[in-house]
Amino acid sequence: MKNFLTMILAGGRGERLYPLTADRAKPAVPFGGKYRIIDFTLSNCINSGLRNMIVLIQYKSHSLDRHIRRGWNVFNPEVGEYIFSLPPQQRISQDWYRGTADAVHQNWFIVEDKQPEFVLILAGDHIYKMNYKEMHSFLQQKQADVVVGAIECPLAEASNFGVMTVDGNARITRWDEKAPPPPPQPTAPTPAHSKSGVKQ
Repeated sequence: MKNFLTMILAGGRGERLYPLTADRAKPAVPFGGKYRIIDFTLSNCINSGLRNMIVLIQYKSHSLDRHIRRGWNVFNPEVGEYIFSLPPQQRISQDWYRGTADAVHQNWFIVEDKQPEFVLILAGDHIYKMNYKEMHSFLQQKQADVVVGAIECPLAEASNFGVMTVDGNARITRWDEKAPPPPPQPTAPTPAHSKSGVKQ
């Protein structure tokens, strides 16, 4: 997984987890003792062979920044490996991050500086296990410009989430954000999400 730059979005308030997020960002919420929610994403990266990570922080980020510096200081910058947290810098405007896409937009200068062949954008507040090599293989197989990872969800629950509509070739044709009723997958009548989607 060389020539990859991973940007991890970790600046959310996590209002639904209050009061656990009263003094910390959602990715810094403890999970299973000494671990933090962001450790799932970081562990997935390590197990996928990714060694270049930037964590975009914002809301009450001190505990998250401290956890990254203390718990993830296993990289060797001398051989091109790194993980560091980056606060908002207001480089392109006077605004703080206005959402996940804006966080990436405001830090795109890093991509231009590093010039990676692939950019992986992840959320730092999800609990899951995944090998990102599969997404990379899927992207190459489909010769796509962008791949979006998603999970299948029963139609009855799908209106609580963003829903991708895909065609028979897993190409994304539509995106609905919490809009009932969601359309089912073209290959299955009951789930609403596809496992992977392609955009070209």
